[in-house]
Amino acid sequence: MKVILASNNRHKLEEIKKILSPMGYEVVSQADAGCNIDVEETGTTFEENASLKARAVYEMTKTAVISDDSGLEVDYLNGAPGVFSHRYAGENATDADRCAKLLSELSGVSGDRRTARFVCVLCFIDENGKGTVIRGTCEGIIGTEPRGENGFGYDPVFMYGDRSFAEISAEEKNSVSHRADALRKFSETIREMKG
Repeated sequence: MKVILASNNRHKLEEIKKILSPMGYEVVSQADAGCNIDVEETGTTFEENASLKARAVYEMTKTAVISDDSGLEVDYLNGAPGVFSHRYAGENATDADRCAKLLSELSGVSGDRRTARFVCVLCFIDENGKGTVIRGTCEGIIGTEPRGENGFGYDPVFMYGDRSFAEISAEEKNSVSHRADALRKFSETIREMKG
C-alpha cells in the first residue's frame, strides 16, 4: 500500500520507511507525491498538529496519508519543550542550540529529576478519509552533556539506559524509539481495520 508521509523531513522519512517497508508499505514524502504545502502547526498538542498535517495533505491528494508530530517532554520542565521542541531555542536554531538550551534549563538538577520521554503521535488517514490517531513514547532521562554522533534533534542528550540515543545504532533506535512504538501500534491498528 502506498502511503504519503505528510512531511519532507528526511530523517523522519528514513525512520518511517525502515520500519514500515518490511510491513509492505511504500512510503513517499509529500514532495515526491507532488504536494508542496507547508502546514502551519497551530495545535496545542501533538495530536492536533499531526491531524492538521495529515488532513491538509489528504485533502489535496485523496490518498492514504500518515503524519507525525513528535517532540520531547521533560518532567522537571512541566512537559516542555513539548510541541515547541523544534522551536525551543528559536526559529533558526540548530540541533546543538536546542540541546544546549535544554541542558542550561536543567543545570544543577539531579539525575532522578531529569526524567523525560520522546513522544510521537501519528495520524493516519486511509484512502476513504477515515482518521486514526496513535501515540508512542520512549522513556529516558536527560544527560548532562551531549554524547554520540548518530541521530538528530535531542538524541545526544536523551539517555536510554547508559547510552544516549546518539550513541546507539539506527537499527537499535528504530526498535525502541517513540516512533517505533507508535508505528508498531499503527501496524496493529491497520491489521485490525483490514479485519
